Amino acid sequence: MPLITSAGIGSGLDLESIIRASVQAESTPKIDAFTRKQESLKVELSAIGEVKAAISKLNDTIEKLADPENFGKRTATIKQPTSGDLFSVTPTKDISVGKFDIAVNQLAQGSRAVSADNAFSSVDDVVTASGGTLTFKAGADKTFDLTLSAGATLAQLRDSINAATDNFGVTANIVNTGDPLVGSKLVLTSSVSGDGNDLVITSDTAELDAVETHDAASNPTGGMVIGSDDKAKDAIITVDGLAVKSTSNTFKDAVQDMTINVLKASDVDGTGTADTAQLNIDYDKESVSTLVDEFIANYNNLIGNIGFQTRIGKPLNGDSSMRGLKDQLVNTIGKPLTDAGPFGSIFDIGLTVNKEGYLEKSSLVRSINDAMDQNFDDIGKAFAGDNGVAKDLEKLLGNYIDSSGLIKQRETSLNGQLDDLKDDVANHQYRMESFEAGLRKQYAGLDVLLANMKQTQQYLGAQLANLPGFTKTK
Repeated sequence: MPLITSAGIGSGLDLESIIRASVQAESTPKIDAFTRKQESLKVELSAIGEVKAAISKLNDTIEKLADPENFGKRTATIKQPTSGDLFSVTPTKDISVGKFDIAVNQLAQGSRAVSADNAFSSVDDVVTASGGTLTFKAGADKTFDLTLSAGATLAQLRDSINAATDNFGVTANIVNTGDPLVGSKLVLTSSVSGDGNDLVITSDTAELDAVETHDAASNPTGGMVIGSDDKAKDAIITVDGLAVKSTSNTFKDAVQDMTINVLKASDVDGTGTADTAQLNIDYDKESVSTLVDEFIANYNNLIGNIGFQTRIGKPLNGDSSMRGLKDQLVNTIGKPLTDAGPFGSIFDIGLTVNKEGYLEKSSLVRSINDAMDQNFDDIGKAFAGDNGVAKDLEKLLGNYIDSSGLIKQRETSLNGQLDDLKDDVANHQYRMESFEAGLRKQYAGLDVLLANMKQTQQYLGAQLANLPGFTKTK
């Protein structure tokens, strides 16, 4: 007889439905269990991830609290005169707080040398017919040489000075006056400021005398003149009545541990009184207050996250590690302090923990603003000192979020269980395929048997119908 390729073809029974129902009855409870387990692991993993994120955010703030530099900043407030800004300042963490009256008597400047009248009639004048070398100097250590080719013009001299790679700061310009008695003026400006740092130009040929700087004693034939107002000068400021000089417009440590950059000279009134600006150096209380607020917000975010994830019905309900973290946080921030002045704990600087475990600002002992006004440096020691709270908090949080920390171990375990679950599902699917194959084998035999019986029945019926005296029922 022909091969039966579909269950029930031979017998006429709906064996496919029977097989599907049998496989489904065997498989569904297992698949449902796998799905519930997977969802449970994913929810727990998500909850752990949220707690980890909150710990990491708090740890970022703790790292800033553990850095003494963040408690050593100073702010500079300048009340400038109505005539304009006189200076800017950059204080360091070592500067003492205080107030200063500062006037700018004189800005620093480099020297300016101008060629003699009618030394050059135009930019095309030849400055040297045979060529030569000019040497430029300013101050003790600024120098460069410039070699000119034969026939070099005034314009070529200007361009060569400006393009020299070792030029220390000499700028050349040409001013065409339009007056035949004055001619074209070569103007050389040096950026090297400070008393005694005038530009000095010499050469190795008399042809270039017109470009050398004039000095009545050492070089009377030099044609470049530096006027009295064009000489290099120091900057001069007055700090609380005391005159201070600098070779540049930057004063480093004129007030110890502070850099002052002068911007303009003070205006002087009819009585000879110069405008002054009032400089106030204070502790950077605002940045510390902002950092403490960030600490409170991120601490409370972590406490709230732990509370939410451990509620009844949540994946971390009853989790001992979460309860342990919360208890350790409270114990750590309340630790006794040493070497922090009058502060025995951070609660003495104006913080407290309420009954829900959240940090708050408090003025019960003193407010944090009072603490900063009275003992600013000790606040830094309370957090960032060797025995400060921040270092212990860093260590505590690191135990949870470092590469070998408890949170990482927990995540690794949960991800491992999810991977194992995938293997379990694959194995279950294999078993169900084998189970279905076994059913089909069994039902195939039944199908063949019933088909044979049906054929036998049909054969016997036909034979009986042909017997003498057999009457068919119509």
